[in-house]
Amino acid sequence: MLPLPAFEDNYVWLLHDGNGHALVVDPGDPAPVQQAMQTLGVQLEGILVTHHHADHTGGIAVLHQDTGAPVYGPRAESIAGLTQPLQGGDTLEILGTHFEVIDVPGHTLGHIAFYSPNADGGPLLFCGDTLFSAGCGRLFEGTPAQMLQSLETLANLPGHTRVCCAHEYTLSNLKFAAAVEPDNADLLHHTAWCMQVRQQRLPTLPTSIQLENAINPFLRAKLPQVSAAAKKFAPTIDPHDALAVWTTLRLWKNEFK
Repeated sequence: MLPLPAFEDNYVWLLHDGNGHALVVDPGDPAPVQQAMQTLGVQLEGILVTHHHADHTGGIAVLHQDTGAPVYGPRAESIAGLTQPLQGGDTLEILGTHFEVIDVPGHTLGHIAFYSPNADGGPLLFCGDTLFSAGCGRLFEGTPAQMLQSLETLANLPGHTRVCCAHEYTLSNLKFAAAVEPDNADLLHHTAWCMQVRQQRLPTLPTSIQLENAINPFLRAKLPQVSAAAKKFAPTIDPHDALAVWTTLRLWKNEFK
């Protein structure tokens, strides 16, 4: 499993089985995929797509034309080149790996995630722009209630699930998380590690569900220290209303510098 850097901060995830077969997730740019396929000597067997934004779909046409690989993506969104429309509750088998499709609306209305409970190396999640390390996607189409429900669904996956996010936003997200929870020891420790990793130009991902539950403010809206921080930002909210707290966190992050 490899994160292939694309554009300024995207990752196209490539999963290969060691026998010359691979799949990619959210190939906004075909070039890094083509280069990796040549370097590894693998044939593309499938293209997984989480949502319709161009930085996740821009490479579909070229890769499908070059390889004939089927394109799996959200039924509820308009994506050119989609050959296998999927929705929550669907499953697929590819590279000998079983994937479950989870509806995670919020960033976009039809956003889906791909979860494999039995992947080699442990459970595996491709979540697109729904969950980031220490953060979450902006609400371009969905509502705060939808996004909160989507994140709660992902937060309840097994703690050792590897979380493959589609962007390297970790350091900026950690800066905001520290403003919300300045005394979170797990957050401070992970920030120090991420700074070292990024100085070496290495990815901070994948993360894990266990780690995100410990450091990500958007998964921690029900905790008193998080709701208290939100209330300082928006004094009129009810700190016992998890949706109001979560919505405040998202608005706060939108303007955070």
